[in-house]
Amino acid sequence: MVLRYLVPLLLAAAAATTAPATFVLEEATIESIHRAFAGGALTSRGLLELYLRRIASLDPALHAVVELDADGTLAAAERADAARLLGGAALPPLHGIPVLIKDNIAAAGALNATAGSLALVGSRPARDAGVVARLRRAGAVVLGTASLSEWCNFRAPGVPAGWSPRGGQGLNPYVPSATTCSSSSGSAIAAAANMVSVTIGTETDGSIMCPSSFNSVVGIKPTVGLTSRAGVIIISLRMDTVGPICRTVSDAVNVLEAIVGYDPRDAEATRMASQYIPEGGYGQFLNIDGLRGKRIGILRKDFFRFPPGSIQEKVFGDHFNTMRQLGAILVDNLEIPSIKVINDAVQSGERALMLAEFKLSLNSYLSELATTPVKSLSDIIDFNNKHPVEERMAEFGQSYLVQSEATNGIGPTEECAIAKLNELCKEGLEKIMLVNRLDAIVAPGASAHSLLAIGGYPAITVPAGYASDGVPFAICFGGLKGSEPKLIEISYSFEQATKVRRPPPVLQHSAL
Repeated sequence: MVLRYLVPLLLAAAAATTAPATFVLEEATIESIHRAFAGGALTSRGLLELYLRRIASLDPALHAVVELDADGTLAAAERADAARLLGGAALPPLHGIPVLIKDNIAAAGALNATAGSLALVGSRPARDAGVVARLRRAGAVVLGTASLSEWCNFRAPGVPAGWSPRGGQGLNPYVPSATTCSSSSGSAIAAAANMVSVTIGTETDGSIMCPSSFNSVVGIKPTVGLTSRAGVIIISLRMDTVGPICRTVSDAVNVLEAIVGYDPRDAEATRMASQYIPEGGYGQFLNIDGLRGKRIGILRKDFFRFPPGSIQEKVFGDHFNTMRQLGAILVDNLEIPSIKVINDAVQSGERALMLAEFKLSLNSYLSELATTPVKSLSDIIDFNNKHPVEERMAEFGQSYLVQSEATNGIGPTEECAIAKLNELCKEGLEKIMLVNRLDAIVAPGASAHSLLAIGGYPAITVPAGYASDGVPFAICFGGLKGSEPKLIEISYSFEQATKVRRPPPVLQHSAL
């Protein structure tokens, strides 16, 4: 059942419970929510009701949410409240916290996972995606699905960012005419507009970093394999990763803590990446003095290209000064020597590999569903041809889907692309970080997304400012595989020193 039908049902069911006015929903964090729980000012059910009202108020304009789970959500919130009343052992940070997951992540029960496509409406997974299972074990309440660019922006060139037949056109809550950017748009919009505190996105090449940047939220793109892709509609096994999108670094780190780990259903990648998970978890790296002593490389050429006198030029200059004052060692004017080759490879080799991997991963995902109206990528292409109006076929077509269907697994062309990408990683980011003894690189927004994507490297984006037209922009800290602890220290210290984020203007006109 789609969102416009579910919201009234959920609100009616939850009407008997209202959270006391002492709890402030706007910009609420996991920590502030748990303080309200502990002080008796809030229950999980009451929190759920507040978020449902916020969604009902804002989502008809913003189109961030696709679907809500009518039965499971209230039941899960009530179980969380019951567990809290029982007391005993300390409850995990996500206990009783509502979460929106991107609409390409499977959750057993009432929710569809459709990647925005009408072709998958009515599909049901046999079980939760690996990350959803971990969220539930951490006590999170899976509220519903967030909108996205259809097929994770891999249907055809020219499809608007944030648009899908199921979710409509997502809008930037800061400047509605601005882009929402890339495929995890609904997750970023919902977090930015305070529809929830926690959302989950996925990224192949920019799809967490870019919407986080343009919607003034924090996005963590984990090392590939740190989080499981089992039960997720992905494009590339080499590059896809699942990560949190929240309003603060600490919230995102709490979510990361809950969703990392080995999954036998994504065995090779998660086994390899498990070596990077630190003993004692990620929360220990929320260090306010985390910038001190860190060597951070500024990728000045090809990335920091702003008009002289622009707000961005001034803001980043101020941020760099702040970082130096906090003890960071900035290595300036660095250049990735192979950046042009990398960009060319992204347009050729990476695309060829993605086309082959998408067909393989999608057909595998479909084969594991308990029920599905389509069995293969070929069926989806046929569905689109039979529903041209709803899928806007005349306007956008489906060229990537057709090209992907024409592939036949990983052959010589794809193997050549993999070898080239591996070489570019060694001669690009890995070399510059080794030679300059860097802990991280810094770039504006999602400008380094392909540089980081091709090697499965991690990144954290943090709000950095607002342009003259009000559109948000971010700062990105990236590093080599497994460098999340350093990136968390750097990004948390930066966030606490600058405190850039502010709620979008849309909330000022909300009745909530």
